[in-house]
Amino acid sequence: MTPPLSPGAADALLFDLGRVVIDFDLARTLKAWAVELGSDPSATLMRLASNDTFHRYETGHVTDAEFFAAVREVLGLELSDEALREGWNAIFIGEMAGIGPLLARAARSLPLYALSNTNDAHIAHFSEHYAHLLVHFREMFLSSRIGMRKPNAEAYDFVVKAIGVRPERIVFFDDLAENTEAAREHGLKAVHVRSSADVAQALDQLGL
Repeated sequence: MTPPLSPGAADALLFDLGRVVIDFDLARTLKAWAVELGSDPSATLMRLASNDTFHRYETGHVTDAEFFAAVREVLGLELSDEALREGWNAIFIGEMAGIGPLLARAARSLPLYALSNTNDAHIAHFSEHYAHLLVHFREMFLSSRIGMRKPNAEAYDFVVKAIGVRPERIVFFDDLAENTEAAREHGLKAVHVRSSADVAQALDQLGL
């Protein structure tokens, strides 16, 4: 069990974006693409997520057009790039409930950063539609821009060096246990986020 945080224990806060700051649901994208989900939607999701092109897209090694071509092949679609892009961005639901005031509260005391596995099409979309949330971040380390993904060690090493703070003085918030566990292995403090209440509790423990 992770020990609780304590007042003054952090010099920087590092946030994942998906399901920590911005809520999303890949099933919305599949619905927009009119993909038949059947009785096991997770199987369809895994077919897409396990494709090597998806991971290369998230590290900036594949263009939008190349990714959409792979989507057409994997899912058997005949949609245009523009229709696929529109459906791809339908993934976003809105901001995580209650996160806006928490980011504003935290930013009054400490610098905030983001580390997120994402892609160029999503970056263009959320940069426009969620600017009111992203304004709180001093810098955002986005996988398709830095060429590295969580939970790979190089991503954490890169971000710690860029922030310029000792890893044990950084608190990282992520919705995936594998990412928080990897962060702890690299010396960061980490909070597994299931809802904004977990962020609020951590800020209380930090005395913010």
